Formats: sequence, C-alpha cells, structure tokens
Amino acid sequence: MLGSRVLVIDSDPQGNTTTGLGIDKGRLSHDIYHALMQETPLESVIVRTEIENLMLAPATINLAGADVELVAALSRETRLRQALAPVASAYDFVLIDSPPSLGLLTINALTAADDCLIPVQAEFYALEGLAQLTSVIWRVRDALNPTLHVSGVLVTMFDGRTRLALEVIRELEKYFPEQIFKTQIPRNVRISEAPSYGKPVLLFDLKSRGAQAYLAVAREMLEPARASA
Repeated sequence: MLGSRVLVIDSDPQGNTTTGLGIDKGRLSHDIYHALMQETPLESVIVRTEIENLMLAPATINLAGADVELVAALSRETRLRQALAPVASAYDFVLIDSPPSLGLLTINALTAADDCLIPVQAEFYALEGLAQLTSVIWRVRDALNPTLHVSGVLVTMFDGRTRLALEVIRELEKYFPEQIFKTQIPRNVRISEAPSYGKPVLLFDLKSRGAQAYLAVAREMLEPARASA
C-alpha cells in the first residue's frame, strides 16, 4: 500500500495468511506444496490479492505432509530457494510466512531468505521460543545460507500497561539493540476480527490502532538504514 511490489509466500500448513488475504483455498488448483514437492513453477502458483501490489503464493492442507516428504527429498533444504529464484527479481520484497515449528519448512524459509524478521509476543514463553529460534538461525547461516541475518524483531500483542510487556522489551533490547522495531503492535480487537472477513487489517479498518501500527512498521522497513542493514 506504500507502493512496493510484494510477494507473500505462505509456507505454513495452517494457511492463515492465505485465509487472511481472502483467498478461497477450495478453488485453488495449485499451491506452494506443488512448487516445493512437484516442481510446479512458482509463477503458476502465485495468485492476485485485493491489494494491487500484493501477490500471494498460497498454502492449503496439501502442505501438511511436506515436512515428512521433504525428509527423503533431494536438496530438501533448498527447495523453496530454487522455486523462488526465477521470480524474485519481479518484486521489491518477498515475505515468507513460516510455520511456528522448527521443521524442514522453516529451514527452507530461512535458507531462501536474506533477512529474518522475528515477531515476538510480549509474554515470557515467547522469549524461551526466541532462544531456540535464534539457535536455528545461526545453524542455518553456518551450514546453508551465510548471508542470513536478523534484520528486525517485532513485538506483538503489546500492552504497555503491564510490567511483563515492558520487561520483555528490555530483554529484547539487550540481545537485539539495533534490530528491534521502534513500533510495537498493540493488542487490538480489529486485528483479531479482520481475518474472519478475509481482509488484512489495513483494508478492514485503516483507522484502527492495529492498522496504524502495521503501517508504521512498513515505513520503518522502508527506511534506508534498515533496508541496507
């Protein structure tokens, strides 16, 4: 919505990004599974969304078995990177939504990426998960993708009235002083409601606190200092 050409790749078997962008999974003939496991060109998988500059490589239930199938596949860690290579230059940004688990789909996402953006809920357990994730990121960088780095840490579900949320911010600033976004995403009911209408929150309620926070994050991502980090 700020003018950049963006491709979103939904590599999470839950397919929440696909649903949240209003795509009817039942009407799809191909999805990201076909690009990963059946060598269907990614260009044939990509669909348009309501936003002019936003394209999507969708996910359906087909992807649920991919982690198991990838175990025995050739080039199992680089399938997504290979699929993305022919189309990446057509976009200013490619955003890969990876699963919350640390299986081969996540490894594929990290191997294909230049940067890693980590959303962290403002809760204690999220910090434990962050330690595990960063360990995986460093291992992927050493073995598969030497250019990978963490370029952003985004605090979500933030409530500045609670002591815990502020403590989470302080802990993150210790470990990621340069990468943490200045903007936090607040707890906001409009963000929760938007997916049930098949819309990003920016289209659902642009004036809501959640939508304005995500716009602020997008502007931070476009800042020259962060873009060249």
